[in-house]
Amino acid sequence: MADLDGVFRQEWGPALAVLARWSGDLTVAEDAVQEACAEALRTWPRDGVPDNPGGWLVTVGRNRARDRLRRESIRPGKELAAVVDDIRARTDRIDPHPVRDDELRMMFTCAHPALDRQSQLALTLRLVSGLTVAEIARALLQTETAIGQRITRAKNKIRHANIPLRVPPTELLAERTPHVLSCIYSVFTEGYWSTAGPSAIRDELCDEGIRLAAELCALMPGELEAHALAALMLLHDSRRATRVDDTGMLVPLEDQDRRHWDRGRISRGLERLRAAHGSVGAYLPQAVIAALHATAPSWEQTDWVAICAAYNRLFQMTDSPVVGANRALAIGFRDGPDAGLAALEKVAHDPRLARSNLVATVRADLLRRAGRPTEALTWYRMALESNGSEPGREFLRRRIAECGG
Repeated sequence: MADLDGVFRQEWGPALAVLARWSGDLTVAEDAVQEACAEALRTWPRDGVPDNPGGWLVTVGRNRARDRLRRESIRPGKELAAVVDDIRARTDRIDPHPVRDDELRMMFTCAHPALDRQSQLALTLRLVSGLTVAEIARALLQTETAIGQRITRAKNKIRHANIPLRVPPTELLAERTPHVLSCIYSVFTEGYWSTAGPSAIRDELCDEGIRLAAELCALMPGELEAHALAALMLLHDSRRATRVDDTGMLVPLEDQDRRHWDRGRISRGLERLRAAHGSVGAYLPQAVIAALHATAPSWEQTDWVAICAAYNRLFQMTDSPVVGANRALAIGFRDGPDAGLAALEKVAHDPRLARSNLVATVRADLLRRAGRPTEALTWYRMALESNGSEPGREFLRRRIAECGG
């Protein structure tokens, strides 16, 4: 059963994408793949897994969908035949876009800008990654009912708004690709930086984000930002095993055991970084920062000059107060805590950070490093009030205790 589950995980997204293109309907495609998987559970343990399990699922799913359409239709025979013929004909329609991969079509559909970010994320995890509603609910810390309703509404919007199940035409590709990249990165960050709940890391989402990025790089090898994003995630993820200790407590980067960083992921991340050379997007400087951390022999030997230069470039590109706050922390490591506090003050009152505890956390850390524990204590407590992640809250409590609170 465990082996079959792995096969289903791998083949779900591609099979659903093929059947979605064939039928033109996400619900029909999803039901068809589910029925095919159920049939596989009945027959594969007896007959063995076929050489091409994905092709088997597509064939069985398509047959089940045709049978279902015939059974459920109340149209006269000629009209029903026309419906079935139309569905069959969709397989042979000419796509004007040179990229024909069905899974890529599905990525673009799930990340369509007409859908809100949470719907994009839930739909991607369901239709591309094949996670169940229960698994998505656990991953996103929402109820199964809420996730099910969100996915249903998103699919209905795609249907009623007549959003095509395809890669957009060439003239819209540059506009739409950032939505796909953002959606993939959201899958990863939901796993790597859990903002709420009992766990600091959700491994299945980290793995899925990296897989999707690799797929996109393979399908669109000339998309430099895809390579930059893949590099960024691989380099971050190389430290995953050391980010929490045996008790689940968060471990700061400076205290992590670099001997246990994943050298294979660092190497692949650096390869992706080289492939992204020439990118003008925001993922590249972020990947450079991650690479400088991943390749530093020790915390003390970190190249803060180069990291600050990358943050300067990123801040110029994005004008993001989040980037500004992280840049201030890097300046604090390069020039001293007081310089970092001065840089933080330039973005601390940005209204876009009003609901974030980032400024309080960065300010508290810089004050602690500056030898001002009483002031740091106030800001750590403020950060604690707005942190929803239990591991994050426990880390802040530890810092509060270190400051005498």
